[in-house]
Amino acid sequence: MNDARTHAEKIIDVVCEGEKLKKPRVYRKKARSVYLGIVRRKKKAKRWLRAEIRKLLSFVKRDIKMIKEFIEQGILIPLVLQGDWEKLQKVYEQQQFMYDNKIHSVAERIVSFHQPWVRPIVRGKQKAAVEFGAKFDLSIDQGFGRTEKSSFEANNESEVLVGAVRHYHDRHGCYPERVLADKIYRNRGNLSYCKGRGIRLSGPALGRSKKDEVREKEQDYKDNVYRIEVERSFSKMKRCFGANLITTKLKETTLTSIDLSVIALNLSKLTADFLHTFFGKNQKFYFWKQLAVFKRLLEMRYLFSRH
Repeated sequence: MNDARTHAEKIIDVVCEGEKLKKPRVYRKKARSVYLGIVRRKKKAKRWLRAEIRKLLSFVKRDIKMIKEFIEQGILIPLVLQGDWEKLQKVYEQQQFMYDNKIHSVAERIVSFHQPWVRPIVRGKQKAAVEFGAKFDLSIDQGFGRTEKSSFEANNESEVLVGAVRHYHDRHGCYPERVLADKIYRNRGNLSYCKGRGIRLSGPALGRSKKDEVREKEQDYKDNVYRIEVERSFSKMKRCFGANLITTKLKETTLTSIDLSVIALNLSKLTADFLHTFFGKNQKFYFWKQLAVFKRLLEMRYLFSRH
């Protein structure tokens, strides 16, 4: 809300300077003091916070009214600030709608004025209940990762499974024998889709377990072990290939950085496979042989240094 106010004041200043008009009163200092009072206050009572938000909304509403008066007079907003003007109106509409209806969420909510495509994603984690940024789904096929979907919108991961299975069919010409997925993917739609195509979807059945049900613990353990490869790939992308620290600002460059992390992950897999094929069964022998040679060189260096 404060960013919207400052950008509205910037538009007013640019228009007044360009048209040689007298700058209207916009109460900058008063509006900033209200904003700082909200930010610096640790304990915010609901009634007090609602009153302060109403003040901020009134400041932004006043600025928008001034800009609309300029437009009615035939004064055009510079093209550089046209995008800010559109975002400004949308932010005000969303905030006013949430204030009037006493809610805290709205469809396609803008949480960053500079990155309007970023959406709040509720994850329920202990570290952060709400996260901001891109969300992407990764599938592993024969050890190689593929980005099935990447988006900034909050979505349900279970909707991606059918598309991932179809992509597998397009690549190999047949459906996979099994799909190892998390519990969130085991809904009725995905189960019926996999059952109709002879695919085994790992995990327990839906609903309460039956009394005479016999679970194959060994099979469940193997499925869980193989499924960990996806989690390990996520961890490796964050630790080694920059997926944990994406500093790009644009929407396209952020999604491109994610795809580059997946490509780097696959290249590391190709390199590991090549080295394994090159050394063959004598890989361990080669390692210990090189270690012995290195140790011998260190001993020779020590002897020469003594003499």
